[in-house]
Amino acid sequence: MSKKYDAQWENALTVVQEVSPLFIPEGAQAMTVVIDYPPGSAGAPPHRHPSGPAFGYMLEGEMLFELEGSPPRVIRAGEAFWEPGGDVIHYSDGNNREDMRCRFTVTMLCVPGRPMLTLVDDDELAARKHLRVPAESGTAESLEKA
Repeated sequence: MSKKYDAQWENALTVVQEVSPLFIPEGAQAMTVVIDYPPGSAGAPPHRHPSGPAFGYMLEGEMLFELEGSPPRVIRAGEAFWEPGGDVIHYSDGNNREDMRCRFTVTMLCVPGRPMLTLVDDDELAARKHLRVPAESGTAESLEKA
């Protein structure tokens, strides 16, 4: 290996996401995972990340991403996303495609000893349905053709 440094090393860096999370829990530790869904997978059930924000990057395929308070949107390979954590419900992280897998990485800030993810039950989903935002073009199905 050469002892010289690449004079263009700064050009090798690309910022894919900058955010200002509402909170970072004291004593948090980072956990990075890779999620790999097969074609057509609906993904995880509605859930939240109660102990801190989550930051993600699409490696392959497309994800139908929906957070409480925002319309559903398609995240494609090479794009970043994030969740504020806390009380916000994450409705969808399913594979948006029937013909390819969906892979993404997520780094979560978690409080040791607390769950990184908790599922949301049907009663709470019903009580909070007024906080869900419909797809901008009318329906989530229209996003599948995006």
